[in-house]
Amino acid sequence: MAKKFIDIMDTTFRDGFQSVFGGRVLMDDFFPAVEAAKEAGITHFEFGGGARFQSLYFYLNEDAFTMMDRFREIVGPDANLQTLARGVNTVMLDTGSRELIDMHAKLFKKHGTTTIRNFDALNDVENLKYSGERISHHGLKHEVVVTMMDLPPGCQGAHDVNFYEKTLREILDSGIPYDSICFKDASGTSSPKKVYDTIKMARGLVPEGTHLRLHTHETAGVSVAAYMAALDAGIDGIDMAAAPVSGGTSQPDILTMLHATKGMDYDLGGLEIEKILTYEKEVQSALSDYFMPPEATMVSPLIPFSPMPGGALTANTQMMRDNNILDRFPDVIDAMREVVERGGYGTSVTPVSQFYFQQALNNVMQGPWKAIAPGYGKMVLGYFGKTPVAPDPEIVKIASEKLNLEPTTKKVLELTDADPTKSLGHWENILKEEGIETTEENIFIAAACQEKGITFLKGEAEVNVRKNSDETTGENNNMAAGNYTVVVDGQQFSVQVAEGTGDIQVVAANGEAAAPAATGVGIDIKALLPGSVWKVVANPGQSVQEGDVILILESMKMEIDVVAPKGGVVKSINVAVNDKVVEGQVVAVIG
Repeated sequence: MAKKFIDIMDTTFRDGFQSVFGGRVLMDDFFPAVEAAKEAGITHFEFGGGARFQSLYFYLNEDAFTMMDRFREIVGPDANLQTLARGVNTVMLDTGSRELIDMHAKLFKKHGTTTIRNFDALNDVENLKYSGERISHHGLKHEVVVTMMDLPPGCQGAHDVNFYEKTLREILDSGIPYDSICFKDASGTSSPKKVYDTIKMARGLVPEGTHLRLHTHETAGVSVAAYMAALDAGIDGIDMAAAPVSGGTSQPDILTMLHATKGMDYDLGGLEIEKILTYEKEVQSALSDYFMPPEATMVSPLIPFSPMPGGALTANTQMMRDNNILDRFPDVIDAMREVVERGGYGTSVTPVSQFYFQQALNNVMQGPWKAIAPGYGKMVLGYFGKTPVAPDPEIVKIASEKLNLEPTTKKVLELTDADPTKSLGHWENILKEEGIETTEENIFIAAACQEKGITFLKGEAEVNVRKNSDETTGENNNMAAGNYTVVVDGQQFSVQVAEGTGDIQVVAANGEAAAPAATGVGIDIKALLPGSVWKVVANPGQSVQEGDVILILESMKMEIDVVAPKGGVVKSINVAVNDKVVEGQVVAVIG
């Protein structure tokens, strides 16, 4: 009897990079490995989308569309190139209007994509309808998703087989066009028994011949068992990666799964062990100079108690390293359980996993529920759709007060289409004001990545990757490259710490001698979190009221308002835009 063919998607160059390096891998470094993958007989790749879209603009000073074009050139016209999209968020930092959702599908088709895997972290099927329709409209294959995880012990109300059956029935009844269905567990926490029962349920519910897939991570240590359970239940496709971006926080290794299924009636993509060995050697060589975060190689038995997805874990730890607060990471993981439970049990996958992490970080750094992360607050208030269960009413009340927003039950697309800042015309006007060419690609980059997209398009983005060779030459140290403000003998100076062997530039703040620092006269306003200065709102001499925003910090993908603790006059602004600040640093003084 012929073995059952199982389609294998190689996630090395998207989820692998995201899960291990936070997406920070330069295209010229990894393209030789893509060539080797092609030679090894791999024809189905995850090559972009998700958080890997932003990472190129945020950290690599590279264009995602150029990367996608070059990837397609290497693998040829017949390869199935797949990307990841987040329903109404697509690959954007925020929810998108219909115009932007349509543009996402149109541009990804233009730049070599075959299939888009499309999910909603809340399993709100309403958020999949228009995005899925536009994916199909532009000639792409639509892989619709049910997102999975296990709830922390003692929690109940969602994420069991009955919940997934309800979600799948809503997808089937909605009329959303689809070519395949994926069950996606970004945290790798679903137990093998639940995986088996879920796939069995789905196989009995969907039309005969429907392609079913499972995606998981090794983070909690059960990924191979989960895949074996899925194979037993009748799955048609699974996702794997190549070392060194396999296992740990990423997908199971290709060689591991070939070994696990040895002698069984499954043909994993027609792949041969010897060819995969050669391919993995090339991946090892291509990435040999990249700093490997130790947590990316680990399996954590505590992850089901959080649960933190592999793709977000290393991105967050990298940011915590950059901000010198990595020692607080275990506390943040501990705090996530309450955040998940009281937030309504959205699946811990981007962007909800980031909302959970940001709120847990706030609870650790500033005290429980003293500050509400904007994304988390908007989620519990209903601005991203309907959560699987109702959020804790106390948290809804706190979020409404902190964000000055009322809860809503409106559909997300109603909200986004009514927001003028999410129209194509809005971003086209911004590009014109900045003197940037208004191509569709540039408009989408700006809309998707906002200020950092504009920075890239203006040619002002910086490269921020961690390589071992940088460590040996002293280029990566405790003080990251960037602009800092220091005070010497009562004068403020802007210090530019350069990468590599670049000169260090020191000039007086704002180009001239600045006002003296606070000397005990007035109230010091301090940064509650480490980060960088994104915008200065108030000026010295300006009168402000209690609660007025003085400046805005960017920290851990959050915009943090620094507000006046009481009314008064701004005596001094002690930092400048793009300055790095540390927790507790005085950033302004009012009197």
